[in-house]
Amino acid sequence: MTTDVTTEAPVAAPAAPSRRRVVAGRFLASWRGRAGLALLAALFLLAFAGPPAAAWSFEDRDFLAFLSPPTAAHWFGTTQSGADVFVVTMHGMRRSLLIGLLVAVVSTAVAAVVGAFAGYYLGWTDRVLGWVTDLLLVLPAFLIIAVLSPALGQGAWLVMVGLLAAFMWMVTSKMVRGLAVSLRKREYVLAARFMGVPGYKIIFRHVIPNMSSLLIVDATLNVSAAILTETTLSYFGFGVRPPEVSLGGLIADGAATALYAPWTFWFAAGLLILTILAVNLAGDALRDAFDPASGGARR
Repeated sequence: MTTDVTTEAPVAAPAAPSRRRVVAGRFLASWRGRAGLALLAALFLLAFAGPPAAAWSFEDRDFLAFLSPPTAAHWFGTTQSGADVFVVTMHGMRRSLLIGLLVAVVSTAVAAVVGAFAGYYLGWTDRVLGWVTDLLLVLPAFLIIAVLSPALGQGAWLVMVGLLAAFMWMVTSKMVRGLAVSLRKREYVLAARFMGVPGYKIIFRHVIPNMSSLLIVDATLNVSAAILTETTLSYFGFGVRPPEVSLGGLIADGAATALYAPWTFWFAAGLLILTILAVNLAGDALRDAFDPASGGARR
């Protein structure tokens, strides 16, 4: 008499989700993340796909409709020169969004490199970079940009990106330095150093990647700060110069006619508010996704 003994194959344990999936799940689980992401996507789509869908171009002028209110022909009305407010506003929002993104990326990258090198090498490297950082912190950034603005010339908005980024990285670099001082003592960093890996490679391969959560959140929040700063400069005539336009310049131009032609002012101002709101919502949700203890339980 024989007895059949069947053995079941061991069931493999499910693989643990990666940190990227966990962060993405927390971000999308937050109403702030969903609302901010959806609003940002809608604003980008409107800024880049809106002007081609309109019947008027940025250079067109309707000489039969000066300061015309919103109509089927001009969705946002027209300006004093007959320009279509919708097309002009979309061009301005496009420029403001690009400036905000570029300034955020550049300033965060500079903060990461300066802070990581200062915290990893310490010594004279730390002192020199610390002196530069402290000096830039006490300089009046608004006045310096305002003085340099007339020399930029027309359409030099990329130079404005560099000027804004040059004064937005210092505080983050100090936080990065503190993290780098801690990371330089970790086992994987010490092992790489004992294997003869150069210091700059250790910084870019091990130190900076291990503080990516801080840098991503910082870059996200810097977008709104850069847009607001550029808008303020443009409002006072020190930012983007003609023939380029931005939301700040459009708000400044529309302020003179806001009482009797409010469409020249309120559409640009409203889109600026929506842009800042969307970026801040996404930034708060991203911060909570990386650090649930900071408030990730809120929905």
